[in-house]
Amino acid sequence: MTATKLSPEEVAIRPVTLAEWPDMQALFDEPGPHRGCWCMYWRLRRADFNARYGQPLRQAMAEIIRAGRVPGILAYHQGRAVGWCSIAPRDEFPSLDRSPTLKRVDDEPVWSIVCFFITRPYRHRGLLDILIAGAIAFARQNGARTIEAYPLLPEKAAAQPYERYMGVQTTFERLGFREVARRSPRRLIMRYPIAD
Repeated sequence: MTATKLSPEEVAIRPVTLAEWPDMQALFDEPGPHRGCWCMYWRLRRADFNARYGQPLRQAMAEIIRAGRVPGILAYHQGRAVGWCSIAPRDEFPSLDRSPTLKRVDDEPVWSIVCFFITRPYRHRGLLDILIAGAIAFARQNGARTIEAYPLLPEKAAAQPYERYMGVQTTFERLGFREVARRSPRRLIMRYPIAD
């Protein structure tokens, strides 16, 4: 049975502030491999991330939000948070620069999309495209000129589905992102220029 596709008009996109923090917690508390991560993987050194996995990482995310920084956006359907996209200036994700694959291409200031999570009943319903469009709109409203993404190549996504949390190349291509660097046989760097 094919899941019914969602239209953008059915989905509300909201930046995560203190008001949305309870909704984000409810979404991230759902069972799955993301539990305990709290989307801090690219914000911390690996040793710090591993040492703080679980409740300490939840606290670290809460501190970001309490400080007035927006770590990403939530997608809502019928009043419930059903999807997440981590989008922020690249400087918020220092571990990207420690990655040989994802280190900076140049000195251009960019915003980065580093993670998605969609609750199981809403997968394969077009929500990923809606989240990416919402991330572009949010970044544009906040002065971004270029957005980067770090998706898997399609053949690797098929073989390693647990690695799809950063998206897949074909999805980003369809939405106007273009490849700017490929330093590994698994993952690449893509960019979306925001027009005036």
